[in-house]
Amino acid sequence: MTDDLHTQDFDLLVELLRVASTISRPMRDGVADPSGLSANELRVLMCLGGEGEMAGHELADVMGMQPMNVSRALATLAERGWVEQVRDANNRRRKPHRLTEAGENANKGLVPKVSGVAAFLFDGISARDRQAFSKVMERLILRIETWPDNR
Repeated sequence: MTDDLHTQDFDLLVELLRVASTISRPMRDGVADPSGLSANELRVLMCLGGEGEMAGHELADVMGMQPMNVSRALATLAERGWVEQVRDANNRRRKPHRLTEAGENANKGLVPKVSGVAAFLFDGISARDRQAFSKVMERLILRIETWPDNR
């Protein structure tokens, strides 16, 4: 690998980290706060809505969140009646959570706000660039999933 490529990869990673860090602001201001949710509650609600039933440690791993933050978000969402713990017939030690009907309705109710954030963020970016970005993100996600745990 050349130094130029190394520098380009490094700089690109820094840009990606910046986007990952700053995307929470429009999601917080445009979706979470107006909905009476914390950013972590929003993330957990949307993850369960998109991925389906998951245990707390799985949510933490998928979203890169601290387990305690996931646990607090799950507790608050359960108090609202939006999340419930269910039994895993194959593993009684695993404690999966899922959205209740009220949680599914709340998650669906967020769609206009999330769509508004998306429209704002992608305004001025061509359909072609959006497609290219989507393909790159897809490849990055697949690559991230191959990251060895023992590094």
